[in-house]
Amino acid sequence: MSHTILDLLHQVMSSPWIYLALFLLAVLDGFFPIVPAETSVITAGVFAATGATNLALVIAVAAAGAFAGDHISYLIGRKAGSRLRDRPRTRKAYSWAAKALAERGGLVLIVARYIPGGRTAVTITMGAVAYPRRSFAFFDALAAGSWAIYSGLIGFFGGMAFEQDPIKGLLFGLGLALSITAVVEVVRWVRKRRRPAAADPQHELVEASR
Repeated sequence: MSHTILDLLHQVMSSPWIYLALFLLAVLDGFFPIVPAETSVITAGVFAATGATNLALVIAVAAAGAFAGDHISYLIGRKAGSRLRDRPRTRKAYSWAAKALAERGGLVLIVARYIPGGRTAVTITMGAVAYPRRSFAFFDALAAGSWAIYSGLIGFFGGMAFEQDPIKGLLFGLGLALSITAVVEVVRWVRKRRRPAAADPQHELVEASR
């Protein structure tokens, strides 16, 4: 059974169409976060250690796809911006988000790329508050590029560590990525617990834009 799965994965990863698939998955992940883009990039990174894929190309297409997907999410928020600004229920959240993102929007965008669902919430909000498009593109290039490098290298080093058993390399890479995500989420949960309980204006803004 494991050999059948391994053979199938190797065939998929050896196909030149894998790069188009990685690009499209990364695009969709920008505004539809349940798409397994990161898992796919990690998997492609694992097989780069065996020569089935090209690591540099995997990283490049993943970064390009993430960049494009984030801009689609930004445009969705931009289209909903006037509606959110004029609604009494979201006017306060709109003002808060505009001020917060004007002060540290670039950092928020980069950090959110590593938080499940966080990147979609932030990119939609940045569009909704009309965050400058040039600044968004600059910081998003950093975010998308760093994410693609991170995901590709996690897979590659997992594949290198278990060169004779890519399945173990894949499990190692996915386990490492999940562990890092879990640590980030625990830190966020602890910080949130320490703050006084209050409604999250950014969450209200994102929910209303849907």
